Amino acid sequence: MSLLLSIVLPVHGVERYLPRCLDSILGDTPAAETRFEVIAVDDLSPDGSGAILDAYAARDSRLRVLHLTENQGLGGARTAALPQARGQYVWFVDSDDWVPEGTVGILLDELAQERRRETPADVLVTGFTHVYPDGGTEPNPWRHVLIGSPLVDGCTLAEHPALFQTVMSVWNKLFRREFLDGLGVSFGRGYYEDISVTYPALLAAERLRYLDRPCYFYRRGREGAITATASPKHADVFAQYDAIFAFLDRPDRPGRPVPESLRTLVFDRTVRQALNVYDTPGLVPTDLRRDFFQRIARYFDRHRPAGYRFPGGVRGVQYRLAARGARIAYAELRRTGRLPRELKRGARAVAPAVKKGMRSGARFTAYNAFRRLPLDPNLAVYAAYWHRGYACSPAAIYEKAKELAPRIRGVWVVENRAQAATLPPGVPYVIVNTPAYLKVMATAKYFVNNVNFPRTMTKRPGTVHVQTQHGTPLKAMGMDLRDHPAAAEGMDFELLQEAVDRWDFLVSPNPHTSGHFARAFPGRYEMLDTGYPRNDRLANATSDEVRAMREQLGLQPGTRAVLYAPTHRGSKGGYVPLLDVAALARQLGPDFTLLVRTHYFHTDGPGDLTGAGAESARIVDVSAHPTVEDLYLAADALVTDYSSMMFDYAVLDRPVVIFAPDWEEYQRERGVYFDLFAEPPGAVTVDADGLARALLAGDPEPAARARFREKFCVWDDGGAAERVVRRVFPVEKR
Repeated sequence: MSLLLSIVLPVHGVERYLPRCLDSILGDTPAAETRFEVIAVDDLSPDGSGAILDAYAARDSRLRVLHLTENQGLGGARTAALPQARGQYVWFVDSDDWVPEGTVGILLDELAQERRRETPADVLVTGFTHVYPDGGTEPNPWRHVLIGSPLVDGCTLAEHPALFQTVMSVWNKLFRREFLDGLGVSFGRGYYEDISVTYPALLAAERLRYLDRPCYFYRRGREGAITATASPKHADVFAQYDAIFAFLDRPDRPGRPVPESLRTLVFDRTVRQALNVYDTPGLVPTDLRRDFFQRIARYFDRHRPAGYRFPGGVRGVQYRLAARGARIAYAELRRTGRLPRELKRGARAVAPAVKKGMRSGARFTAYNAFRRLPLDPNLAVYAAYWHRGYACSPAAIYEKAKELAPRIRGVWVVENRAQAATLPPGVPYVIVNTPAYLKVMATAKYFVNNVNFPRTMTKRPGTVHVQTQHGTPLKAMGMDLRDHPAAAEGMDFELLQEAVDRWDFLVSPNPHTSGHFARAFPGRYEMLDTGYPRNDRLANATSDEVRAMREQLGLQPGTRAVLYAPTHRGSKGGYVPLLDVAALARQLGPDFTLLVRTHYFHTDGPGDLTGAGAESARIVDVSAHPTVEDLYLAADALVTDYSSMMFDYAVLDRPVVIFAPDWEEYQRERGVYFDLFAEPPGAVTVDADGLARALLAGDPEPAARARFREKFCVWDDGGAAERVVRRVFPVEKR
């Protein structure tokens, strides 16, 4: 019987991992199973790997060992093995990884079926599992674009180009040997050596097929792995890109003609990878970063497809800056994590951003110098809402930590001096990009934020990152947005995963959220099922505090205050006045006050709210009020649509009215975790007249609110901050 499969195994410096790899391949199949072979290449390994290979080969004739006399790297080792391979398919396995039990036999049966097909698969793509150093695992994060797709039965790349969203490595792909030989491509030298094979193979294949089974355990974050090692060899990636486009430009290229749309996808994917390498702290050595960025710009010049259109959103601006070689402006954009206003106005505004970021290179050098200092075990850095100020759960944790862990010195990060002036008296702070900021970010042991810190701030060993988030999700979040491209425009899921990988703790407000967070943000962190610390104030509120907040906002006794707070709608770009507030004020009358608060993304506020008339409800724009909990306490009722405010406000057990005239559109574009109309926190309306009737009724749906509170407010007992602090910080005994 002819061999079905040749498994090629490059080996270098992996003696601690090699036995497990070999056992998972050879030891999992009976010796009588001779439909496969293993060709192991001892790439002049400096440890005992060569001896391990020889010992296994002496016991199992299916293993053959090649001992190289000169180190060739992964690409060279694979190339040396290919002429020796006799199988109809070739699988390139990394020797520090391993395969699940039963995998080899299952793959052999799959390949036997493929061999009988009229058009056998040129490439069989398999599922896999990420394995982290602490033993945690993560299933294939791209499975959602593969299951249920034409790839399950077999198709070309043009018929399912979403395959380009997945990992481009060779280890989860089995190649038909005759097809691979006919491509006329080879593995590159140095880092990223496999993409010069995988891209051409996927582009040229007459039939690609996906096997929905985890067939590979891939180690992530292993010490010494190239994805975690600083080296000038990261620039090798550009040679691999050139090889891919050389294949595309060959007049004798095998396979069907490649549509221009696929060429553009190749370009986009490679640009994103190059920028990801550049952005990842600690990969490109400091003295080579300028050259690496300029090489990205030259790559644009060489290979940008004709008629290429930049992506939308922040990513499009990043690409434009990279194409121009505008490294300083790019660094400024990456630092803030947001689209600067001057860049929103178009390409002509890039120059001011360049000037604004002139010092970023010096900041990077200073930050790296501070990182050489030891960690301060008693220093904690706090931030909220992209350094906007003192707010949300980080503020509640800060206050409780002062009480329970007083030796931990908390420092807040703010964007500028104006925001620093809004901090409570005595709260220590640093301003972004100052030397003091760089030092605390480099040396603090603890980090607490309700968004992610800039990824240019490296997570050092021994640091503890607490991610509090800032809302109970009705709408789809994180990785769940991969199925909602309109809502995810400009979102980089690979960068999101890198951010999640930093987290040590993720705070959850309720059981509903814990389940969705675990899927939307897959990672190795510990979920803190504590409730939201920011809601402690609501759970513990007194009548005196409520009265003080109403007086502060100028609410007269006997006036019924309604807080109207619609959420952000990303697809519409700003404040969306779906409700005529002035008309509602006329319907409610002078015994009401409408407090209007736009989402914090909308810095211009709701605009002109005058014109309601003398016998109407008073209208007050409270968008700039620094603390939303003040508004909760002052308001007698909340009107919102899909904002997480409904979950927080429900802690007070006061009426909530949902005004959702665009519910069908919102759930279709954004994706939601439950049917708000089936499980509302109170009355639900889709028109202004229904909203007015619900508010005039006072408390129209107390039973609905009770059910909502039972599901979403179960942990809101006023002790969430203490639970977080006791788990994270060294609490002093009383």
